[in-house]
Amino acid sequence: MTAVGSRRSSTVMRPLESLARQDVQNLWGVLFDIDDTFTTRGRIPACAYSALWSLKESGLKLVPITGRPAGWCDHIARMWPVDAVVGENGAFYFFYDAEAGKLRKRYLADEAERRENRRRLQAVWEEIRARVPGVALASDQHYREADLAVDYCEDVSHAGWEAVEEIVRIFETHGAHCKVSSIHVNGWFGDYDKRGTTQLLARELFGIPEETIRRRAVFCGDSPNDEPMFAAFDLSVGVANITRFASRMEHLPAYVTPSTGGEGFAELARKILSLLSC
Repeated sequence: MTAVGSRRSSTVMRPLESLARQDVQNLWGVLFDIDDTFTTRGRIPACAYSALWSLKESGLKLVPITGRPAGWCDHIARMWPVDAVVGENGAFYFFYDAEAGKLRKRYLADEAERRENRRRLQAVWEEIRARVPGVALASDQHYREADLAVDYCEDVSHAGWEAVEEIVRIFETHGAHCKVSSIHVNGWFGDYDKRGTTQLLARELFGIPEETIRRRAVFCGDSPNDEPMFAAFDLSVGVANITRFASRMEHLPAYVTPSTGGEGFAELARKILSLLSC
């Protein structure tokens, strides 16, 4: 399947150490995936959360770009030192309006559309459940508003790539969009993705056009569902565990960290801050 099958990328990932001061001197912000990018084995390491605060205190904008659900994103927007969050692979962005003391939500589809799409996704799940052994609904599915997340290796044993490819095929047969993360296969109905919603957020919240955000933001990720973001930003960085997916991806990041997960994110933060202080 095109979403996960073996591919040959022409991108050569450079070591993070080769990132230079001129690359970040006009940096506006840091955008980042959460699972296996900001986390390590499902937890946020202290070095990653500390790095997030250091980036925030330096004046940079921070926006997680994740496949995680609306319920989680509500918490993230309110409680983390971030300026906004894009969730469910681009279904919405949330931000906390400190002046009004309220969480603001911007969906790409209205409630009626989301309700109808959830009904259609239930039919997709019934087929997946019947045809693909060893997978399950993601444990966070109850907190989702726009997509279906199928767990293939978070709370279940790794079901294998044949199972992942069959899940992708079923989503595509139903006309749904589909992306593979390091833990879930996410599918949805609707013409949006992480890249488009991030660009929308930049325009609507910060008045920044697409070409400017492309040049002045870093994106950090780890898996195939981050490909649209790797392709959209000049400064794209993969944490070291990106290498396990490299043969299955067309768009790889420009740089790669020495370490995996949250430790790799912390390395990126330290590198950016050291270059900005030169």
